[in-house]
Amino acid sequence: MAGEPKQQPANSNGDPAALSASQQGRGLVFIISAPSGSGKSTLVNELRHSVGDLDFSISYTTRPPRGSEQNGREYHYISRDEFERMIAADEFLEYADVFGNYYGTARGFLDRARQRGHDLLLDIDVQGAAQLQDKLPDSISIFVLPPSRRELELRLRRRSSAEHVKDHGIIQRRLDTASREICNYNRYDYILVNDRLEDSIEALKSIVLSERLRRSGHEPSGEVRRLAERCRLENVRESIQSILATFGNEESSAVRN
Repeated sequence: MAGEPKQQPANSNGDPAALSASQQGRGLVFIISAPSGSGKSTLVNELRHSVGDLDFSISYTTRPPRGSEQNGREYHYISRDEFERMIAADEFLEYADVFGNYYGTARGFLDRARQRGHDLLLDIDVQGAAQLQDKLPDSISIFVLPPSRRELELRLRRRSSAEHVKDHGIIQRRLDTASREICNYNRYDYILVNDRLEDSIEALKSIVLSERLRRSGHEPSGEVRRLAERCRLENVRESIQSILATFGNEESSAVRN
């Protein structure tokens, strides 16, 4: 792909920036989920521009495009009839009905990534993530948390203002959904608190590069290891309790559909 960063051969120290998915012989699957307004899309875009051999799955949806969204960029926009035809043909790895609209990940993205020896990045909600974690137990899952409910509300209000959305009920509905989604944080391998964007980008890159090294028999080291380990669920469980409390969720692990 034009403009995609190129990686050099791995050095004797197992430089994580040098180890590509194709050198592993098999693509990994990275799942990333977050409440609406957490900054996930920005993080994903930055990751895609800075890490090579990483394919991105563009989900299918039956909802109409919003604002400047384009077909094939944010989503593949299709009719409900077409989506249900694809369900019947078993063309989805996962799908869910969210607020009356279907969203799904086509199986073909994973097949093509593996054929190319690339890793695959999936940007999906907690319902889809739960399905994929059952189907792909070796996948690596990352949940992006906002620093607080108040900060998430501010971000949602800024987004609504930019999109000229005046229905304040939409913001409340997204906040309520965020509280339910955050209940599922225990199902993820890594928790990334998106407080400072630059730090979050580096942490997300480190998670991907660290997992590439581990799955290829190398041990990550230095800053990459430190940043990735800091986000592991078992290492952040205690520190994120104050964030969960702002959503009314402390030590909750229930999956809510």
